[in-house]
Amino acid sequence: MTFIDKLIDNTIRPDVRAMGSYHVPDASGYIKLDAMENPYQLPDALRAELGARLADAVLNRYPVPSYATLKQKICAKLGVPGGYDVILGNGSDEIISIIASAVARTDKRAVIMAPVPAFVMFQRSAQMAGCDFVGVPLKSDFSLDKVAMLAAIAEHRPAAVFLAYPNNPTGNLFDAADMVAVIEALGDTGIAIVDEAYEPFAQSSFMARLPQHPNLVVMRTLSKLGLAGIRLGYMSAAPKLLEQFDKVRPPYNVNVLTQAAAEFALDHVDVLNAQADALNEARTALSNALAALPGVTVFPSRANFLLVRVPDADGACAKLLADKV
Repeated sequence: MTFIDKLIDNTIRPDVRAMGSYHVPDASGYIKLDAMENPYQLPDALRAELGARLADAVLNRYPVPSYATLKQKICAKLGVPGGYDVILGNGSDEIISIIASAVARTDKRAVIMAPVPAFVMFQRSAQMAGCDFVGVPLKSDFSLDKVAMLAAIAEHRPAAVFLAYPNNPTGNLFDAADMVAVIEALGDTGIAIVDEAYEPFAQSSFMARLPQHPNLVVMRTLSKLGLAGIRLGYMSAAPKLLEQFDKVRPPYNVNVLTQAAAEFALDHVDVLNAQADALNEARTALSNALAALPGVTVFPSRANFLLVRVPDADGACAKLLADKV
């Protein structure tokens, strides 16, 4: 064994050594559909105006740590209830990591739970924070298995349960009543986190329900709305709970260029919402066209992507890659 191998064995956690890196394939030259991004840029006039705004950003200073202006715009433009604030993150990945770190314990291993299949970062962030992850399989139609979820909550007493709404990678909205049952089953022993990354396309949200459920967190990202490149996520919760999460958030975690770009975009959120509406129309057209193909099943989606079952998945994937898709 070499020196560097011994060093890694002696210093790096065994579970980290056993992990693979989060691999993002190079999509240069391809029609890129795998990251569920908004394919539309801002109109040319707004891009020029944004360029001028970014040119005025003060790069030699750290960001204003309160992010007060940006947070006020998010609350005002994106439906955060009155009296509630938000915490900002470097993408929703950091928001998930903040939550996982906050619920991790030193006296025992906390449990983080989610229906599966789910966004991979729920499990990955749980593992990195030193928590156990419990996945509860969805039903065959990808709906939430309420009975199984409630049984798993009773058995494992999770500190946090992530519910993606719509779900990634299935695209469907779970039944709202089933989600409320999960939130209420957690009571004062667990936090329910509703991940609304695809809310611009779903037109359905738990944000307005925050005052009804003190153990509820709603998290979102600006990535799917059309700002994936600036990496900005946010979450809202009861003020006392949000205060605890803020203790885990690194200082200056959102850079000044992201801050300026997000503030500008929120001043023109109607443009982004119109793009989301156009994508919803395209989703419907694509869904209908795919469903007309022999042997193809298209599952209902309220996100900006479709889950499709085909007779030969490997062959279809190979053909798409050969066609640079």
